[in-house]
Amino acid sequence: MSKKLKILAIETSCDETAISILNADGGFENPSFSVLANIVHSQIDIHKEYGGVFPALAKREHAKNLPLILGQVFSEAGMSGGDLLITDHQKAQMLTLLEREPEMYNRLTETLEELPKPDFDYIAITTGPGLEPALWVGIVFAKALNIAWGIPLIPVNHMEGHLLSVLIDNKEKDSYKALEMKDFQFPALSLLISGGHTELVLMKDWLTYETIGQTLDDAVGEAFDKVGRILNLEYPGGPKISSLASKGEFREDVSLPRPMLHSGDYNFSFSGIKTAALYLSQKLNMTDDSIRASFAKEFETAVTEVLLKKTLKALEEYGCHTLIIAGGVAANSFIKDSFKEALPDYATLLLPKHELATDNSLMIGIAGYFQALSGNIKNASEIIADGNWKLNSN
Repeated sequence: MSKKLKILAIETSCDETAISILNADGGFENPSFSVLANIVHSQIDIHKEYGGVFPALAKREHAKNLPLILGQVFSEAGMSGGDLLITDHQKAQMLTLLEREPEMYNRLTETLEELPKPDFDYIAITTGPGLEPALWVGIVFAKALNIAWGIPLIPVNHMEGHLLSVLIDNKEKDSYKALEMKDFQFPALSLLISGGHTELVLMKDWLTYETIGQTLDDAVGEAFDKVGRILNLEYPGGPKISSLASKGEFREDVSLPRPMLHSGDYNFSFSGIKTAALYLSQKLNMTDDSIRASFAKEFETAVTEVLLKKTLKALEEYGCHTLIIAGGVAANSFIKDSFKEALPDYATLLLPKHELATDNSLMIGIAGYFQALSGNIKNASEIIADGNWKLNSN
């Protein structure tokens, strides 16, 4: 297989609808990426009234937005001219595929007839983990494109996208059009922290993973959101808690547990700290701004101490000189600063650029490139949504 590939990437695992077009080259030895188009449509404003992501609503919004964004990325990439003829047979196949999404079928066929037939080598699509209704609508959209264009599909693990995107840096300051690989060493340890995930993953080589620890209940991002609701903060709670915590001081009457800090393994649990935070809030005067700020500071500190201790212990035990922190919670300034201060001198800390920290399709295209190089291509009929897809089952 040629090392030079052109990829359309699609991400719909939660509440961001994203599509990118990128050229990739260099193989595993010297990978580089040229971003031709990249659009992310967030649904935060729609879901915040529910205090979290409402799956059926997320699915509906993806179905509405995907055909629109497809046309936008073609325009951004300078790909114009409607020379694609979709046959009646292809339309019939697409209609059968999208029978549960008739509006998406209508929008997509209209969009496709206004676009040229592209020269993509592959379409990379997130197939898990995530919200299955949201994953499903992205998958059937990609399968419809496969029918129209005859371009093969690459199923991509969402968390692998997060992990691999941290290894990528922009060649030019303030520009994400040209990306190249950072320097790092195998084995690398990855702390994956997001709204749905808290995992410690050992990356032994390219696309070779072992999950050595994970949350037994709530993910860290989920705990941030739940504590945010206790504080009456708007969804998503993480950034709001972090902002409030920066104004807080430690107080003896504001104390929370450090769950599983001394468990002796690499697993996590954040359900208990959420419950403890609820009980503590009932004892405090939560109308006092200073107490609210101290409450946020104590929660953020407690969570960070647990993440830090277990991650540093694993780093030493597995002889890793590279630590990757990825996922939406990796954008938390206190967590980042705490790891920077505590990391041993022999280790390198790799953090995502702000634009790549939250869900996006660039990371799906990057992961899709490496999967393509490894020959991990599937027939469209074999691709399904897997809301619990673990990296070490890759």
